[in-house]
Amino acid sequence: MIGTVLTELLLTKGYKVIILSRDPVKQKPVHPNLSYAGWDIAKQEIDSGAMTAANHIIHLAGAGVADKRWTAKRKKEIADSRIKTGELLVKYLREHPNNVKTMMGISGIGFYGPDVSGKAFTETDRPATDFLANTCRLWEETLTPVESLGIRSVHFRTGVVLSNKGGAIKEFRGPLKFGFATILGSGKQIISWILIDDLARLFMFAIENTDLRGVYNAVAPQTVSNKELIIQLAKASNKFYIPVSVPSFVLKAVFGELSIEVLKSATVSSKKIQAAGFSFHYPTIQSAIQRLAIS
Repeated sequence: MIGTVLTELLLTKGYKVIILSRDPVKQKPVHPNLSYAGWDIAKQEIDSGAMTAANHIIHLAGAGVADKRWTAKRKKEIADSRIKTGELLVKYLREHPNNVKTMMGISGIGFYGPDVSGKAFTETDRPATDFLANTCRLWEETLTPVESLGIRSVHFRTGVVLSNKGGAIKEFRGPLKFGFATILGSGKQIISWILIDDLARLFMFAIENTDLRGVYNAVAPQTVSNKELIIQLAKASNKFYIPVSVPSFVLKAVFGELSIEVLKSATVSSKKIQAAGFSFHYPTIQSAIQRLAIS
C-alpha cells in the first residue's frame, strides 16, 4: 500500500525505481523508469545488479500486522518478514561494493506501547516490552549497522496510515456501507495517524535532505480519538448512520491479543520532524478525510 504511492511519487520526481520482488518475472513495469528485481529471503539471495544500481534503499517489507489473528505462527511471520529481510539487505551491503548512500526503514509507534500518562511520546522514549514493541525495536536495530559502513540511516515510526487503498480506513468504512459507525471500545483511545500522501512525502524529504539521520515519528501534528475519527468518516460518507459501540470484551474475543492494539491509546509527537523542516500537507483529520473523499 505504501510502496505503491511512494513509487508513483518517486517516478513523478524523475527517480528510477527498482522494486525487489519474490517473483519479478511476473511483474509488468508500467513506467520506463520502473523495474523489478528478485530476492529470496529463505535462500538469502538478492539481485546484485539492483543493489549495485541503488543509491537509496527503502525497506517496507513486512507481513500485515492487523491482517490476521495473532497466533504464535503469525507473530513469527510478522517479525521474521521484517527482520530477516533487513538482515539480508545489511549483509549484502557489508559484503559487496555498492553506491548506497541512504538506508531508510519504517517501523511503527507500536514501539512505545500504550499511552498511560497522557504525555506525547517522543523519539527519545524507551520501547515498551510487548510483542509489537519488540518487533519494532528489532526491526530498527537490524538496519542500524549500515551506519558503520558510512551509509546514512533514517527510521520512521509511523502511526496509523490513512489511505483509500487499504489499511485501517478500509476496515472502518466497511460497516458504514450498512449504516453503522462502529466505535471501538470506549472510543476515547487516541490515534496518532498520518495520511499516506504525507508519508510518501516524508521518504522523499529524507532522500533530499542529507542532514536527516536517526529516528523520526511519522505522525500528523493533530491526534484524534477513535470515536471522532469514525464519526468524521461517517459524516464524509453523506449517508445515514447509527453510532454503535463495540464492547472491549467482544473485540478481545474476536481479535485476541491483537485487540490490545485496537484499544490502545497512543499520543505521539511529530515535533522532531517538523523542526527538521518537514511541512505536513494534511495536518488535521478534517483535511485528511477531505483528501480521502476526493482521491
